Amino acid sequence: MHDFLMSYIYEYSKNWKVQPEIFAGEDFQECIVLVFGKPRTAIFAHIDNIGFTVRYENQLVKIGGTHLKSGTQLVGTDRDGSVTCEVVLDDENHLLYKSKRAIERGTNLSYFPDWREDENSVQCCYMDNRLGVWSALQVCETLEHGAIVFSCWEEQGGGSVPFLAKFLFEKYAIRKALISDITWITEGVRPGQGVVVSMRDSGLPRRKFINEIIRHARESKVPFQLEVESSGGSDGNELQKQPYPIDWCFIGAAEENVHTPDEKVNKKDIAAMVDLYRYLMEEL
Repeated sequence: MHDFLMSYIYEYSKNWKVQPEIFAGEDFQECIVLVFGKPRTAIFAHIDNIGFTVRYENQLVKIGGTHLKSGTQLVGTDRDGSVTCEVVLDDENHLLYKSKRAIERGTNLSYFPDWREDENSVQCCYMDNRLGVWSALQVCETLEHGAIVFSCWEEQGGGSVPFLAKFLFEKYAIRKALISDITWITEGVRPGQGVVVSMRDSGLPRRKFINEIIRHARESKVPFQLEVESSGGSDGNELQKQPYPIDWCFIGAAEENVHTPDEKVNKKDIAAMVDLYRYLMEEL
């Protein structure tokens, strides 16, 4: 994802309204920061995904919160080339793989991508958070002042946000952050009803900032829904733990079939996500 994004940025940024300063390399590990003009607000979009690591004797270890069943197709690459396999859950619910050949231990595997699209929705693995990244890239096209942050390791509990927050606060005094990520369909969040503005999940962002976001969202006339949850988390939770006064709010489209190969998102919600981000980055 890092390599893909760097190639994309160098190819397409010449057509963006403002040319960003690009921060990447060893000091940022696999993360990328784009700074446009005089930034006041940063968008965080994580580029990692859930998956599996090959252990011993056909065993698999989860990376992040995967949801799966026997027969799920996985892909990866080891020293002998590309590999494909399928998940096997034995009678004792041990997580194993079945393949035509042994896969080198330590190899990371991800869901086999099966893209499906119709008039109303897109469906594949890793809508979380490929759509969050895609949305941020659309904002780049017209952004004049702001920062776009492509972070890592969100699915495994964080790790990159502390040094990214330090960089943004100490160099640019950025105090506001929007989390471009994908949430879930629930009894209170429905497909096709607009982008989700999350008032809380397992993290509790500062209410004053949430109220400001909701006020701007209403003024924007972009369709949106409010979410209130007790679980789940994002880069926002990591931001809240840092020793910097950075407010945050999670804003993203909602998906069905969370953390499976069949994540599904309504196209109206995707369009609303991009529109609201563009509006907020001008107003905040």
